[in-house]
Amino acid sequence: MPNTLFDALFAPHTDRDSPFLRLAGGAAVSYAGFLETAAGFAHVLDDAGLVPGDRVAVQVEKSPGALALYAACVQAGLVFLPLNPGYTAEELGYFIDDSGAGLLVCDPGRARALAPLAETRSAALHTLGAAGDGTLAEAAAGQSGKFAPVARGPDDLAALLYTSGTTGRSKGAMLTHDNLLSNAVALAEAWRFTAEDVLLHALPIFHTHGLFVASNVSLATGCSMIFLPGFDLDAVIGHMPEATAMMGVPTFYTRLLGDRRLTRELTAHMRLFVSGSAPLLPDTHEKFAARTGHRILERYGMTETGMNTSNPHDGERRAGTVGPPLPGVEVRVTEPATGRTLAPGDIGQVEVRGPNVFKGYWKMPEKTATEFREDGFFITGDLGAFDADGYLRIVGRDKDLIISGGYNIYPKEIELVLDAQPGVLESAVIGVPHEDFGETPVALVVAERDGPPDREAITAELRTALARYKHPRALLFIDELPRNAMGKVQKNVLRDSYRNLFSGS
Repeated sequence: MPNTLFDALFAPHTDRDSPFLRLAGGAAVSYAGFLETAAGFAHVLDDAGLVPGDRVAVQVEKSPGALALYAACVQAGLVFLPLNPGYTAEELGYFIDDSGAGLLVCDPGRARALAPLAETRSAALHTLGAAGDGTLAEAAAGQSGKFAPVARGPDDLAALLYTSGTTGRSKGAMLTHDNLLSNAVALAEAWRFTAEDVLLHALPIFHTHGLFVASNVSLATGCSMIFLPGFDLDAVIGHMPEATAMMGVPTFYTRLLGDRRLTRELTAHMRLFVSGSAPLLPDTHEKFAARTGHRILERYGMTETGMNTSNPHDGERRAGTVGPPLPGVEVRVTEPATGRTLAPGDIGQVEVRGPNVFKGYWKMPEKTATEFREDGFFITGDLGAFDADGYLRIVGRDKDLIISGGYNIYPKEIELVLDAQPGVLESAVIGVPHEDFGETPVALVVAERDGPPDREAITAELRTALARYKHPRALLFIDELPRNAMGKVQKNVLRDSYRNLFSGS
């Protein structure tokens, strides 16, 4: 039966013995072996009573098995819901409640803690460890290495990814088979990937960048990946001579620049360095080019759309820009109030239309309707401008979303924790520039009249309630929050006041 995504990305490799995943230590997983694992998982999912369209929530560490579980969900017609392993049980509960996931797959070490959460939500529970252990792997061991793909069309959901906002909880972005496939094909062509490439993969795979950009492009072209558990400076430098391409976030490049081993000789075998998920500082771009002779290719995308624009593979890569639109993708800059398209040079709202744009927000038809123009353009919430040559420059966001090290952080969630603490009158969380992470959250707290709150107690509560990457890098006590005439907190004023907090100037 036709299955849009599986037929295009996975099925062509069923009998290939060439390496797909090259692991630290020298081991490798062939394409055929990877797909046998995925088929075994698909059988387990089917035996669990899941039916096409059901959601599978996955909170596990990066591993070949975790990636195979994505393939299994595609093959079985299920909707893959990857979640950050750093999420607390409280955060995880929201995603399972909202998505209605029928199965939760977690690390074996968390099974006991998460079992009550799954049980109260009528979700089955399986475990999958980074070493290939866990109940899912055990159940798949006796299964066939073949699984007939479930019929799924271009418009059927393949994934549900939760994206951040500034006024409340995360929203589930519904991504279809065609959304993911069209973007993989466009990127493979734009970045000149072939089966001869070896991609250095140090990104997480619960995020669009590592999962749908890096992995899907590799599958679309049949190349191999050096599949590292995460970004370890020594490991990345050690494997770089074996690779031809790397995809990373700005943090990767700033840390490489801080190491004397980054030289032209080290990168001589590389043909492409890509950066995304957060703004790359022009200074980082220029320093990297001076040190290695390679100009980093910066692109622009988001959870709801995949990639929208990219600096060219063949041509000028301009620091501070994210390049022209990708083939098949339309991007325009408009006046927010009227939707009128603006001339080059004028800053306005970035809007996108194309096969890459998501189907809408899960169970939020009203919100979905407000985010799309009548002609089908999606209002990204980013502000930008085209130059005379069609290169897009992102200048900011009309929302207060913080992107730190490639992770989305919405201030409201942190503020809710802060405001609930004894002695706190109110709070505001902003993102400020940071050389390593692009930007980082800073918490500004106004104390009640009785005196300053207990800083250590607040910090301890943040650690308990929120994933580590959401923890404010600084917690500052101030007398009052600036407000406009309508009483709204002016976060732009706060950002201007603290923008040099970590720059030393």
